[in-house]
Amino acid sequence: MKPIRALGRRLRGNVRLTVGLVLLFIIVVIGALHGVIIDAIGKGQDPTAIGFGQRWLQPSPQHLLGTDQVGRDVMAMVVAGLWTSLKIGALGGALSTIIGIVVAFFAAYRGGWLDSLLATTTDLFLVIPTLPLLIAYSGFASHISLFQVSVILAVFSWAGASRTIRSHVLSLRTRSYVDLAKISKESDVKIVLFELVPNMLPYIALGLALAVINTIFALVGLELIGLGPSGIQDLGLLINSSVQNGALSLGAWPMFVAPIVLLTAIFFALNLINVGLDEAFNPRLRKVAGA
Repeated sequence: MKPIRALGRRLRGNVRLTVGLVLLFIIVVIGALHGVIIDAIGKGQDPTAIGFGQRWLQPSPQHLLGTDQVGRDVMAMVVAGLWTSLKIGALGGALSTIIGIVVAFFAAYRGGWLDSLLATTTDLFLVIPTLPLLIAYSGFASHISLFQVSVILAVFSWAGASRTIRSHVLSLRTRSYVDLAKISKESDVKIVLFELVPNMLPYIALGLALAVINTIFALVGLELIGLGPSGIQDLGLLINSSVQNGALSLGAWPMFVAPIVLLTAIFFALNLINVGLDEAFNPRLRKVAGA
């Protein structure tokens, strides 16, 4: 409990972290309420169905963000795409962080040949060009589920978090409380879970935030070049559709701008959280920030 209390004291009063968390909370609430918002827009109909309204309608009280090339309500599609992007980012980020934690903690804690093997594997994944592999995979598996997309993206994004966490574990494993736990004949699993993990919570959270960003923008990148998985309506697909159908030239700018604004807000919120955590746990940054 002591590491958790110390964590709370350090995070208290951190403006950047607070703003980032509040902004992220608002974005998540909007995404989570997408069903309610879509029902309110449709009024008994499906506003994301083809022919719901006229084509390329301008923003109005009936269609706050207008309609697309087949009459679908843009706002309904945006909130649905936001929720999908958040789910993929959260799931892919969580999976990649879990992989990174397992590899980093047990490799760095045990040391020896296991650490060397896993460190080499981590370095290998860091230098592998992931975009060509994702493009190649999307060509063979276009009809895949949301969970499969998250797993694929996680496989290529765990190495960065693993390297960061490993460096801190190498430092923590020499602390006196770890030696005391070893003398008390605690198992390696218990030492990792109850001695090391609580002291690594801020770095794990930072790695998770970065992994979520990387996962969301990796999928957006695939969607922008038209190679994303079909059947998954996310923000990247909306941007691609607006570009392919010339939404800007037809005056339907919300179809292009709204997804970009939301992606920017997600990126901004998660980066504020990263900076806030850095300021709280990096002494040099605390001095610069005047904390």
